Amino acid sequence: MSDLAFGLDTFGDVPEDDTGTPMSYAAAIRHVVDEAVLADEIGVDVIALGEHHRPEYSITTPETVLAGIATRTSRIHLSSGVTVLSSDDPVRVFQRFATVDALSDGRAEIILGRGSFTESFPLFGYDLSDYDKLFEEKIDLFVRLLDEKPVTWSGTLRPPLDAADVFPKTESGRLTTWVGVGGSPQSVIRTAHYGLPLMLAIIGGPAKRFAPYVDLYRRAAAEFGTTAHPVGMHSPGFIADTDEEARELFWPRYRVIRDRIGRLRGWPPIQRAEYDSEIEHGSMYIGSPETVARKIAGAVKDLDVGRFDLIYSSGSQPASARMHAVELYGTKVIPMVRDLLAEGK
Repeated sequence: MSDLAFGLDTFGDVPEDDTGTPMSYAAAIRHVVDEAVLADEIGVDVIALGEHHRPEYSITTPETVLAGIATRTSRIHLSSGVTVLSSDDPVRVFQRFATVDALSDGRAEIILGRGSFTESFPLFGYDLSDYDKLFEEKIDLFVRLLDEKPVTWSGTLRPPLDAADVFPKTESGRLTTWVGVGGSPQSVIRTAHYGLPLMLAIIGGPAKRFAPYVDLYRRAAAEFGTTAHPVGMHSPGFIADTDEEARELFWPRYRVIRDRIGRLRGWPPIQRAEYDSEIEHGSMYIGSPETVARKIAGAVKDLDVGRFDLIYSSGSQPASARMHAVELYGTKVIPMVRDLLAEGK
């Protein structure tokens, strides 16, 4: 990949077909694979698939879908976005992604996270009162597994390992592994402590407000003596031929899912003015290719990041419109951003 990488990120939102009917979960998964194949063909650097266990989303096992994508693509990097490590087993996560890495000739990546939703915890028998400790212990084990040597480890929430050798090994000797962080300084410091790359989830407000987190990551890495990797960011957006088309396509379906989630979290219903303000001044990258490119270029400069991932699906946007958004991102937005940054604009 070049110095600045561009990715696409989805949770496999169930889209509408051309008649306005929601697709089946199976069709939604196949559609994500088709979008990834297109992204590979037009030069997008990364496809990242998130893990969710809710009715709005079709992807619960990102690595399974990534394995399917691996067999139909040749260059795009294949990432989770994120893997909810707290409610999974680090050994199995490593094994599954090492397998994707083999199928893709070394293109697998992982973004580890605690998850913004909690459905996976009761589903797999984990106690939410252990939310923080689960992630702390499991990331500690996972980082040791990345060395691909026998591991001796013990914690309080998982059986210990005694000189356990884990297979398969990767050809490169190490899986690329990021940590996704939504706004916790302690999470930023933990990421620096382990010497892992930082992926910032910026889903509201101006991107520039996250600049202190980038600075904290770099200062913490210097103090720990670890590597401060180029920071990544991901934010929601949607691209159409015109600003008006993008806003009007996205809004009604986004409002449904935003309010459904908001009811669970005690948020008031979203108003159109809030949506428009977030596009104008916040972290929603919605509009024509030129509008989105200018906004991405500004965020990249403000935060000095090395990777930008666009969450290109948030609701039941039509499958054909989503595919067109992927096409516009790869063929128009990415080249425009590169040109704008080269020109210093």
